[in-house]
Amino acid sequence: MRTAIRVAADQGGTPTLAPMPPRRVHVVPHTHWDREWYEPFQTFRLRLVELLDGLLDLMEADPTYERFLLDGQMAVVDDYLEIRPEHEARLRRLAASGRLEVGPWYILMDEFLVSGETIVRDLQRGLERAAAFGGAMQVGYLPDMFGHVAQMPQLLALAGFEHAVVWRGVPSAITATAFRWRAPDGSEVRTEYLLDGYGNGATLPDDAKALVARVDEHVAANASYLGDDVLLMNGSDHQTPQPFLGRLLAEANDLQDDYRFELSSLSSYLDGAPREDLAVWEGELRSGFRANMLMGVASNRVDVKRAAARTDHALERRAEPLSALFLAPEAWPRAFLDAAWLGVIRNAAHDSICACSVDQVVDAVLGRFDEARAIADGLAERALDQLARSMREGGYVVANAAAHPRSGVVEVVLVGEVADDGTVQVLGEHLALPGEFTFDSTTAKTLLSLIQSPRLSDDAWIDEVDVDEMGDEILLTVHVGPFERPGLRLDELRTALAAKLTERPDARVQVRLDQPRIRRVLARSVEVPGFGWRRFEPATPSHPASADDAGAITLTNGLVTVGVELATGTFVVDGHGGFGRLVDGGDLGDSYNYSPPSTDTLVEAPTACAAEVTERGPVRATCVLTATYRWPDHVDGATHERVGSHEVVVTTELSVLADDPAVRVRTTFSNPARDHRVRVHLPTIDPAAGSIAECAFGTVRRGLTAEGRPNEFGLPTFPSRRFVQTGRVTVVHEGLHEYEVTDVRDGRGHELALTVLRATGMLSRLGMTLRPMPAGPLTPVEGLQLVGAQIDARYAVALDVADPWRLCDAVLAPLEVVPSAGGGWREPSGTALSVRGAEVSSVQVVDGLIELRVFNPGDAPVTVELGGRRGVEVDLAGRALGPLDGELELRPHGIATLRLAEDADVAPSNT
Repeated sequence: MRTAIRVAADQGGTPTLAPMPPRRVHVVPHTHWDREWYEPFQTFRLRLVELLDGLLDLMEADPTYERFLLDGQMAVVDDYLEIRPEHEARLRRLAASGRLEVGPWYILMDEFLVSGETIVRDLQRGLERAAAFGGAMQVGYLPDMFGHVAQMPQLLALAGFEHAVVWRGVPSAITATAFRWRAPDGSEVRTEYLLDGYGNGATLPDDAKALVARVDEHVAANASYLGDDVLLMNGSDHQTPQPFLGRLLAEANDLQDDYRFELSSLSSYLDGAPREDLAVWEGELRSGFRANMLMGVASNRVDVKRAAARTDHALERRAEPLSALFLAPEAWPRAFLDAAWLGVIRNAAHDSICACSVDQVVDAVLGRFDEARAIADGLAERALDQLARSMREGGYVVANAAAHPRSGVVEVVLVGEVADDGTVQVLGEHLALPGEFTFDSTTAKTLLSLIQSPRLSDDAWIDEVDVDEMGDEILLTVHVGPFERPGLRLDELRTALAAKLTERPDARVQVRLDQPRIRRVLARSVEVPGFGWRRFEPATPSHPASADDAGAITLTNGLVTVGVELATGTFVVDGHGGFGRLVDGGDLGDSYNYSPPSTDTLVEAPTACAAEVTERGPVRATCVLTATYRWPDHVDGATHERVGSHEVVVTTELSVLADDPAVRVRTTFSNPARDHRVRVHLPTIDPAAGSIAECAFGTVRRGLTAEGRPNEFGLPTFPSRRFVQTGRVTVVHEGLHEYEVTDVRDGRGHELALTVLRATGMLSRLGMTLRPMPAGPLTPVEGLQLVGAQIDARYAVALDVADPWRLCDAVLAPLEVVPSAGGGWREPSGTALSVRGAEVSSVQVVDGLIELRVFNPGDAPVTVELGGRRGVEVDLAGRALGPLDGELELRPHGIATLRLAEDADVAPSNT
């Protein structure tokens, strides 16, 4: 019976009561598939294959089971087809007909713990793979990410999407299920908030009356949020299809007139959803007001976070740009890069990169990072080798994989005496090896078989071998140089000598080593062009580094001065003390959230501390601070107090480089304890109103508080990609993703606290101080404690930095240097690609053309100058947007992907 009514007006204007049409209820069958989580991948895949086997049979046999959403990620399809390749045609038919929605992502990634470029490659791989199945769902499906980056609306718009679907992170300011989500550049997508999550329609009852009653309850409880239509997501984590849905919905429609139930899809629901008069939210979605943010995933398993940062750098800042700049387009190593990227993208899955998983999963994640990084490092070395071979003159060549021209500190090996002119700093030297050896023929043959490489040591390589016969002796003169000489064929030498020794079995073999004095030195290179190279030439520092330990230890270069405070185990920057204060506290949380024990004990000062200068300049000055602490062993489960004790030695290395305003810091220790959090505190000097942190394709401004609710305290710990700024301090960090701006201390302003370790032993826990309800299975996970792990925290501190992007390049992406034998075509200095005016996220080769992704992190428009190169701007799906003629106007906070025509002025194809 229709009970709903509405007020209408007839032609004469008299109000009348008229029945309302039935409310449409879109039931979207789906499964949310975590590839790996509380079980390893292969265990979950057994269940995946069973699920999809049954789904295919169900959909082919029952036309009333019209739709299914395959979780928005193509990895599910590939993982299935690897076991069931014979079912690919069945999947294609269902997807092409629109009954099975696939894509657009390859995997449902975490957005904060992966690079912006990883998000793009994930989306591109998903779109490309989905094209083979009739195309991807045109919805930015983001159902379970632990918050959303500010630039996501722009990324989706650049791929042609008009809709996003989210759950976590929606703030209290949004009071309806629909809103417009705006990126910093002004791009918008209509966004559907999944009220009660992606499982609000999971496990529906097999009874029409019960179904109607459940929908009545849902509508009554959420009347102020809902629009005309109702969305029920019929699925949850690893849920199998409910085969009776077609019959159930038909019976429910026959039973009443208030609702019209439809077995639907997200696309169908969103096609009819209102778009006008919606509230607007600009920026990131990181509120815990409606759903748990689980912000502690940024700081657990710091070994995973560091491995991710190192792999991102190896792929995005070395392998791809160096290969694009210094290899011929036809030599682009696409297959190797695809393999590396596939591992990184699989690791981007939120339960994988967040390490809120069992130890077998984390081991697999670390293994994939190791493999991807090995590929990337190998490709980078090959590209640098090609650069070296192409140089016309011999010597060292310095490569710059950043867009802007810059100088920087490099290590090189010099032969002979080193001039004491303040341009180089000797790190070590090899004196001549023992000069002569005499062997009989049999021993000489054995030794020859053992020499498989020209490398004698890090700084000593066989450069050439002369063979002479003198009476009953064979004389080998081995010339040793400081680096490997291309073209040396030791195998041919071994074969020739073995034959000679066979002819003269009684001959004695005399070996003479001709090795000059070899010194490994540190020097600051003269400026190298952006995306270019320059033959190594040491620059005379304008601000040389020095160390003074006559009294208190001081490091300085005239731009920054560093001292140490032995009483507290901290250091001083330009007269401001308290930097590097290590604070150890209890953590009775889990892999998702930090939570202090009810009775906490903080350890903030060492029991003993010493310091010594290890490098005195002029290129680098370094001191080592060694502090001993006593940390509690663990939190007692009954009393919730920290008990036991461990002595731990923490070593902090402080370095100042010539002509560089930053202090490089490296803190290491072996973790002896359980159930604790260790943070390094850095004074902001001036009081801080908030922070600015790097995020995907830009920065985000945050305040000092975070929105939460009783189910999860709004702890203001935030993620940062590579740098964070607050007060007068900029910190560039490697893989330390969690920070907090803490309260004022000692009247000096706030402190910036970076988490260097969070050790817990539970996947999820019940009854925590800051999150009372569990976020996953209550599974003990020993690896989360990281007991015995070597913690290696690296960061740099600088005051009053205007351009943190340049500081990031200097600290995290140093210049590359490689020896060259000469004989090529390349001039001593030049650039392979000129880009000015914007930050560069990616340089690669696509279809034989250089593809460049740039972004503008500023609030004003910029002109991106391309050195006269022509080309075309494309969207993230590769569709042409418009031509380029040497430059591009880029809006504030805008992202652009550019494909550039071959530069006719470049010499022999970079070979």
